[in-house]
Amino acid sequence: MNKAEKVQFVIDTLEELYPETPIPLDHKDPYTLLIAVLMSAQSTDARVNTITPLLFEKADNPYDMVKLTIDQIRDIIKPVGLSPMKSKGIHGLSEILINKHNGKVPISFEDLEELPAVGHKTASVVMAQAFNIPAFPVDTHIHRLMYRWNLTNGKNVAQTEKDAKRLFPKELWNKLHLQIIYYGREYSPARGWKVENDIITKTIGRKSVLK
Repeated sequence: MNKAEKVQFVIDTLEELYPETPIPLDHKDPYTLLIAVLMSAQSTDARVNTITPLLFEKADNPYDMVKLTIDQIRDIIKPVGLSPMKSKGIHGLSEILINKHNGKVPISFEDLEELPAVGHKTASVVMAQAFNIPAFPVDTHIHRLMYRWNLTNGKNVAQTEKDAKRLFPKELWNKLHLQIIYYGREYSPARGWKVENDIITKTIGRKSVLK
């Protein structure tokens, strides 16, 4: 298979396995999605989904969030890990949204990435999933799979994102990044990986990975 055929094989296989791609983090609007994505750093979506209802019961908008102290936020979100940084980020970005953006989550990479504790990946998830603007957020699953599939040299997530955007059609990015995450969890995990279950890697994988 040449590169174009490999890319098409990935698209077709993922579409067959995951025709529907529900967003893994529970939320009801761009603000609650932003907070959930920020909390998911180095944690699992499942764990975040158990904690966000407790936080959103007290504050599901920036105006209520700034009424809580950083310590109060931290006490609620402690189980997701990195709570000192995340609680400061949640409080700080809520203040900025009120002061600079009329309490609304801005629809721009630049404005999102200026918010505390919001990096490029978090901004990309919000742009794709809250606003349906094409983005290709690269998490550890996508980084791992793009390398296994020999579609990137895997030097860093920035390079992987560039390669993904170059190879896959823009209109598929938002759905595809979720399909790859679902596939990675189910068929191509980091630990306990069985190549015989992993149809895509088995078919197009990098030789050094298949040894």
